[in-house]
Amino acid sequence: MSHKEVSAVTLGGKGSSLSSSSVYATATGQSQVRIDSSALDRLSSTPSLKQKINIPEFLTLEETRAFLIVLLNKLLLCNSSKHVPLCISETLNLNQKSFHFEEELDVTEDEQSLLINNGCLGLIGVSAVLDHQSTALSAFADVAAAFSCEALKADVSVFNLMDSGDGHSSKEEVGVAGDMRILLNGSKFVGKETVSSVVKIPKIHGIIREKAKSVHSRMRVELNSGHKLGKIELGSEHTVCNVLLPLAMALRELGDCSFARAQSNLLAIGGDDLKSKIGEIFGKECPTDARLLSSFNESFNLYSGKVYDKFAHEINVLFALVWKIVAWELVTAYAVLEAGELNEKIRGATENGENSKVEKKKKKAVLGKGTSSILQLIKDRLQSEKKSDVETWVADFLLFLDLARPEFNEFLLKVKDVVESNESRRLPKIPKGTRDFAKEQMTIRKKAFSVIEEVFERHGATALDTPVFELRETLMGKYGEDSKLIYDLADQGGELCSLRYDLTVPFARFVAMNGLTSLKRYQIAKVYRRDNPSKGRYREFYQCDFDIAGPAEKMAPDFEVVRILTELLDELNIGDFEVKLNHRKLLDGMMQICGVPPEKFRTICSSIDKLDKQSFEQIRKEMVEEKGLTAETADRIGTFVKEKGHPLTLLSKLKQEGSAFLENAGSVDALNDLEILFKALDKSKRLDKVVFDLSLARGLDYYTGVIFEAVFKGGAQVILVSLNLISILKCLFSSPFIL
Repeated sequence: MSHKEVSAVTLGGKGSSLSSSSVYATATGQSQVRIDSSALDRLSSTPSLKQKINIPEFLTLEETRAFLIVLLNKLLLCNSSKHVPLCISETLNLNQKSFHFEEELDVTEDEQSLLINNGCLGLIGVSAVLDHQSTALSAFADVAAAFSCEALKADVSVFNLMDSGDGHSSKEEVGVAGDMRILLNGSKFVGKETVSSVVKIPKIHGIIREKAKSVHSRMRVELNSGHKLGKIELGSEHTVCNVLLPLAMALRELGDCSFARAQSNLLAIGGDDLKSKIGEIFGKECPTDARLLSSFNESFNLYSGKVYDKFAHEINVLFALVWKIVAWELVTAYAVLEAGELNEKIRGATENGENSKVEKKKKKAVLGKGTSSILQLIKDRLQSEKKSDVETWVADFLLFLDLARPEFNEFLLKVKDVVESNESRRLPKIPKGTRDFAKEQMTIRKKAFSVIEEVFERHGATALDTPVFELRETLMGKYGEDSKLIYDLADQGGELCSLRYDLTVPFARFVAMNGLTSLKRYQIAKVYRRDNPSKGRYREFYQCDFDIAGPAEKMAPDFEVVRILTELLDELNIGDFEVKLNHRKLLDGMMQICGVPPEKFRTICSSIDKLDKQSFEQIRKEMVEEKGLTAETADRIGTFVKEKGHPLTLLSKLKQEGSAFLENAGSVDALNDLEILFKALDKSKRLDKVVFDLSLARGLDYYTGVIFEAVFKGGAQVILVSLNLISILKCLFSSPFIL
């Protein structure tokens, strides 16, 4: 390596920052340190005290160098003298095998305060090393796992994992699965045997990626934060350790899983002599799962005892164990795939008999395009002599897999190129928030839709279909704050159009446009919302609408819709459910009683509507800090929205003499409407499915009467929602109906 120019990490320059990769390069002696001249010009403080640089004794050589470069960077970020930074940089560039600062240095008061905080600086330095190493491990572990899949002829259908777009599948798991598909694409080996340690790859490797990214995000802040000297707080240490602990847990899981695959690989090596020799070395040198557990337990105990710098050091020990296990996984998998050639080179003779036939078949089989390319990279590096012994070959292989060696970094870059060059071979994917429905799902959907349609038609509804997009002017102004979720289409032919947000507004438009005086219809179709996909929340999904337009007895349509809803869910037999019910006028009355300004009714209702997902404390904070309510008003709302129970019981309570609702005309109308509805439902033996809940709110502008939604009992997952359409028809139709 002497012919190569050693790189330099420059600190203190304008706009410069210290990265974890730079810390690692300096820690491993791959880079020297240079202080920018402008930084030295700024350092003008005069030392007046004496202080030694105390290095935590448990730090390794690499960790000590990481500690020193972090210390140097912190000095340059703050008000320091020139002497201490120059002393540290010169010491680092000597590339010594040990560091001992025996003499006290002339320091400023701020420098002394910083040097006393050596534990925090050690923690940050070791964490930066872990940051860089964890990123490398993510790629390395995928390569080793892909080779094991080939060696074990594993069923790799688990890598067909796709992003559902609803938050159910982890982004990192999907990424791992995609990279594994690229590496194994075209393989004739895989797809035969079910291997439990292979099935776990997307989840365990995905968690490693996720936790490594968390550490990286934290270190970007910690390495370059401009703390005033002496004011590095304990809270910073705790924050760093809170991202290191999950990484330690992920490392242990990865080590256990990789160790299991390495053991399976050993059993699959062709040739008893080769298997025996590699197995013997493996038994002596590869860390065991018991050793992993011991290291993890030690790190956890240090975390619990708040010995944070030593905690980071122990995770680095754990990391080294895991790295060695993953290296052994790759060595053993390679030995399986290249057993014939290894036997010939290492033993100087070819295998005879049955084993020879098996190996010849292996040689004829085709590896994946990615693993094949990487295999050739390794073979080019491991040009062993024909008479080499097993011990020499294994030692040479493991030396090549040393992360601190520049050759291995070059190898990882080539692996990255292999994956990226095959990126175009990735399977097509669908947009986030959408789903494909295959044969099994379509069978279930067809059955469900047939049940729903039968119930709708039993109650006299006819089917209606409306365009998937509407004029934008038809949709705007109907959804309150959610109007921003409407998908707008590009202008085509002079008309501004948008994808339908729901089926209700198009129905109201149909009634108004055709001058209908009476209609009972249902529609089952897809709707679209430009929302952020999350668990159970899609951008494209089905709605099943049943609506009644036309003259009717008071509350009769509401009664019929609630009755249909309960009948439908009973016949679908999807589990125990309840129908949460409220009245929009009651909500508005509650707003007036609590002192909410009329212009904020809708936006406050949107906040209340989140109570099934967030605590009232969170909602209260939103109403006060973001929407401008007084704390007193928010607290009054809190006393009302906690009310829920049996419909007739709670209704009776709200109509008692002295109730605040009786002083509000709109609330009185709502309570009278609900009394009619509840008695009708009770008479039809459907009231037992209903819960009167004052926290049920809807933010959409067209909700004016009874509002309700069905949820599974014991949970907050919404099954169905329904509403009242008077406001929409007021917008679109000159003579609105009672619905």
